[in-house]
Amino acid sequence: MRRRRRRLLLLAVPALAALLVASLPWLWTTAGARGHVHAAAEAPAADVVIVLGTAVTEDGRQPGVRLAGRLETAAELVGSGKARVVLVSGDGAGGSGDEPAIMAAHLSERLGVDPQRVVADPHGLDTYDSCLRARQVYGIERALIVTQSYHLSRAVTLCRHVGIDADGVTARCSGCGTGLLVRKAARDYLASGKAAWDAVRDRPPAVSSPADPAISDALAR
Repeated sequence: MRRRRRRLLLLAVPALAALLVASLPWLWTTAGARGHVHAAAEAPAADVVIVLGTAVTEDGRQPGVRLAGRLETAAELVGSGKARVVLVSGDGAGGSGDEPAIMAAHLSERLGVDPQRVVADPHGLDTYDSCLRARQVYGIERALIVTQSYHLSRAVTLCRHVGIDADGVTARCSGCGTGLLVRKAARDYLASGKAAWDAVRDRPPAVSSPADPAISDALAR
C-alpha cells in the first residue's frame, strides 16, 4: 500500500507541475486585469469605448445575442456620459458577415448613438489585433473595453500590454446560459496561451494600416 501511494505521488507531482505551467498564460491575463474590471454602473470615464466583435446572425444582418449585449452596454456608457466615441472592432470579412459594419449600424439605427461618434475598424481579426490597432492606427491611449465576462480579463490585459490605459466593462449577456459560459470560459483559458505568445514576441497586426485620425476627428465634433 505504501509503495502504491509513493507511485501515485510520483505521478501526481509532475502532473501538477505541468498543469501549473500550462496555466501561467491564464494567470497572467487574470492578474493583469485585476482592479480594471467593472460593471457598467461602476465603470470609470474614458473618451473612447472599444467594442470587440463576435458572431453576427446567420443571415449576416444583425448582431448575435452576445454581440448585441456588448453594443447595448457600450450605448449605455455613451448615454450616461462615461464615453464619447465608440470604436467597433472586428472582422470585416468574417464568415458570418461584416462584423464592424453591422455593429456600427446597430448602434446608430437601433440604439440611438450618433453615427458621427462611431468608428469601425474592419481589421480587428482577434483580440490582440483589436488592441494593437486601437493603439497604433487610431492613437487611443485610454479606453473602456466592452465584452462578456469570460473574455474580459484577456482583452483588458492585452490592451494594457500594448500601451492603452484600459478598463474593462462587463457586457450584458441575456442569452448566455451556464453551459455556454462554461464552454466560453474553457475556450478563453486555452486562448490565453496564444495571447501570451503574441505579447511576448510583439506580434505585428495581421493587417498593417497607416495612422487613421477617425477617433480624434470624432472626439473633436
